[in-house]
Amino acid sequence: MDTKELLKKVRKIEIKTRRLSNHVFGGEYHSTFKGRGMTFSEVRQYQFGDDVRNIDWNVTARYNEPYVKVFEEERELTMMLLVDVSGSQLFGTQERFKKEILTEIAATLAFSATQNNDKIGLLLFSDRPELYIPPKKGRSHVLRIIRELLEFKPKHKATDISLAFKHLQNVLKKKAIVFVLSDFIDDNYQQPLKILGKKHDVTGIRVYDIREQKMPNLGLVSMLDQETGETTLVNTGSKKVRLAYEKYFKEREAYFKNSFRLSGAGVVNTCVGENYVKKLLGYFKQRA
Repeated sequence: MDTKELLKKVRKIEIKTRRLSNHVFGGEYHSTFKGRGMTFSEVRQYQFGDDVRNIDWNVTARYNEPYVKVFEEERELTMMLLVDVSGSQLFGTQERFKKEILTEIAATLAFSATQNNDKIGLLLFSDRPELYIPPKKGRSHVLRIIRELLEFKPKHKATDISLAFKHLQNVLKKKAIVFVLSDFIDDNYQQPLKILGKKHDVTGIRVYDIREQKMPNLGLVSMLDQETGETTLVNTGSKKVRLAYEKYFKEREAYFKNSFRLSGAGVVNTCVGENYVKKLLGYFKQRA
């Protein structure tokens, strides 16, 4: 992808996702993810209805009339986006790859955080951490994150979510809002997730393709595994094969939901082609 084409794609995603974050998610994000508490702002004269517990007695004594302390929310937060860049993200039967949906969701969340003056960081992972961008504020920083989501070429194609969780635990010292975006075709990440969830506010966003849920009867089909590079001839006409395929999908889905809920983390499940905006809004409103 040349520079001109890349900039065009970045701009296209910025226009779409900024509109969503400005008009749809901004307020929901703010009310869902609270600041670290209330911090002192100023003192002002007492007004009818003010809480008498906030009276500043030193200032009141000095001016011989009541003054109250004014507090405001200490808003600054850190958002970390953990995005799966393994080979399975380059799968799609609904005119779009899973990777494209993950990129849009990540960009929307990033602009929502920027609108609330929060820091945003990025960790791209496959079966190991591929790229880490430390949390920072600002539009130019978000645009850099989008460029990496669009252009980054991972060195590995397999998936190991547990290593991503362990890496984040090591590099992120302060509490953060963590969004994990993946198809979660993996297991053995429950324990590292529990450890991560004790310190951070974690949400898993699972994006899958409809053909990963159910295999159509198309006879003998040559299938490529994007993560191993192996091609296998599969008899999709076999009911036994189709049932085993569906069972595997359901097992991965159940493991994902159970692992996140046992860790006190949130879950969002969306299929390529579905309206992920509604899914995210529903999740934010449920949590607010």
